[in-house]
Amino acid sequence: MKLQESAENYLETIFVLGISGAPVRSIDVAMELDYSKPSVSVAMKNLRAKGYVIVDTDGYITLTESGQKIAKSMYERHVLISDWLIFLGVDKKTAMTDACKMEHSMSEDSFEAIKAHIEAWKKACQT
Repeated sequence: MKLQESAENYLETIFVLGISGAPVRSIDVAMELDYSKPSVSVAMKNLRAKGYVIVDTDGYITLTESGQKIAKSMYERHVLISDWLIFLGVDKKTAMTDACKMEHSMSEDSFEAIKAHIEAWKKACQT
């Protein structure tokens, strides 16, 4: 099932915020995305209902296995595409914005082809 872009953004944001090991709360997500707390609360309710997140009694958000899989995929896409665009000469701010758009709309086949191309290029440069 293909998630809406906004759901993918929420999952990726929770993942990124959690990388530090600090617990993630709705307010953290709201601040990071510059969304209202009520909007994030509705999104967390929907993500919880779909089995992508767990929100404990203290309000801490944890990604489920399926939520983490999606979040990691979006994060991998974002990092690879933004780094690639920066390498091509796009300024960092534009590259980050464009990568965020591209990561959601690109097919898995296209992403894997770009990833393989970059990996082959890096390997060729090392020899």
